[in-house]
Amino acid sequence: MCVAVTVLAVVGAVNRSLTNFSTDPLLLLGIPAVVFFARGMLYARQRVNGVLISASQFPQVHRMVVDAARAFDLPHVPDAYVVAGHGQINAFASGHGFRRYVAINSDLFEVGQRLDDPETLRFVIGHEVGHIAAGHSSFWRQFGISVANIIPGVGSSLSRAQEYTADNHALAFCPEGMRGLRVLAAGKYLYPAVDFDEIADRARVEQGFFVTLVNLFSTHPVNTWRFAALRDRRRPGRVL
Repeated sequence: MCVAVTVLAVVGAVNRSLTNFSTDPLLLLGIPAVVFFARGMLYARQRVNGVLISASQFPQVHRMVVDAARAFDLPHVPDAYVVAGHGQINAFASGHGFRRYVAINSDLFEVGQRLDDPETLRFVIGHEVGHIAAGHSSFWRQFGISVANIIPGVGSSLSRAQEYTADNHALAFCPEGMRGLRVLAAGKYLYPAVDFDEIADRARVEQGFFVTLVNLFSTHPVNTWRFAALRDRRRPGRVL
């Protein structure tokens, strides 16, 4: 559906240009160039500002990346970087050209290193490499959904579905790290004291119009729904 939105927008721009003899709609055709340069700039930022995870720099984590790439049959091991988190718990996967990479905020990276919880970090790496294995980081996919991403609720719904897919990869790669996602709810210091099942149980009771809206406009599933989906694999995660 998101690709169809982009295709229709491009076709409409070309049609308006041909019928109205205007060059303004053709600006839409510059989206591939915008996506290309945005991806290139993002990749360059990680390379010059981040810490490359390698066999000599954080070797234990580098082995996790290699293991995930092999588990998902990737032809190449993606690059991996630690980047300054400034208090944010986050990680992402992207690419440029034929290269794919994973970036992990330092605040999340500390969970596996300084706080000695390697299973959680391994789950996170499985999730991000899962995005690459599922094709979420390809140029053509990101271009194909680019127009849909600016329509409220449309692109974000696809993004939530992709997060569930990446969670499936992480769960297959490191199921024992699943409960470490509590860090998303309570931060890197408090999360060990948080009950994963209690958050998952609240998915049944935390309902309503505004909860639906919060989820609709989020690029990631809300924590209660996401934890419930990880705990109970008999049904897929709720996108809407």
